[in-house]
Amino acid sequence: MAIVINGNLLTTALLQPGWTVVSDGFGLNTSTTVYKVDTTFDIDAFAVKGNAHPDAAYTYLKLDKWKVSWDTLDIATLTVDYVGIDTAVNSGVRTNPNFSSANGLTTENITTHPNFFVGIAGVSFTQSDLGPLVEIKDPADFVTQVISGKTVIISKKQSYIGTNGACFESELGGRFIGFVDPTAANFYGKTNYLTATSTYSGVIYSTNIAHVTTLLSNLGGASTTRNFGALALLPLWATIGTGTGGGAVNLLSQVNVEEFGSLYKIMYEIRFSKVGWSNLVYPNTST
Repeated sequence: MAIVINGNLLTTALLQPGWTVVSDGFGLNTSTTVYKVDTTFDIDAFAVKGNAHPDAAYTYLKLDKWKVSWDTLDIATLTVDYVGIDTAVNSGVRTNPNFSSANGLTTENITTHPNFFVGIAGVSFTQSDLGPLVEIKDPADFVTQVISGKTVIISKKQSYIGTNGACFESELGGRFIGFVDPTAANFYGKTNYLTATSTYSGVIYSTNIAHVTTLLSNLGGASTTRNFGALALLPLWATIGTGTGGGAVNLLSQVNVEEFGSLYKIMYEIRFSKVGWSNLVYPNTST
């Protein structure tokens, strides 16, 4: 039986009612629209990646992907997804970052503890046989003894002990050997401690390739502010500033980029250190 066609011939895409726009709360908007077309309709010519949304209020949304289902009576249903950045957020250039953080404990050398030379090891060291012998560095300090008619040069001396059995190679400190007093049970034999650490992860979407290149150029850089290369990447509740070791506390440790529609999806990771990241190793990118 021949098909009798009445009404719209669907030779152009007919937008169906009920299309939606969804905001993620950070500035990224997505829209799903449904069109009815004739089966001979040139979908590839219509659904070009980057084409604008059909509604005048949402032309900042650009075509990302589409799918088609073939119906009866020579009709097809074309579903199109659009993505874009709300023009009310950062003038539509980029979204606000979507933050998350992972917080826990990690192992660090006991000598990095801010209280190491305060209450843990102390600042005064005296020789004691609790610790091992250590090399005398200056030959002028070698001790000469005559034993059984032979001259013996002694090139080692007793190590030095501070608080909690902390053992050093000199009275001024120097190399830390370890905790050697078994009566100091909380420290004896220990070389590490657990310290809090945080890793921040974030995602931003941008229309500007310069944001991609900026973050890639700042990869491996540390910051005392929430910004890396003029982009605010850290939440207000993140710890910022300078660490106990003098370096910036936050390091941009990872940047991944993905094309998403006509946008750039930028995923990044920032590592926090309370000691700080030395600017002799990690350039300061604070702005």
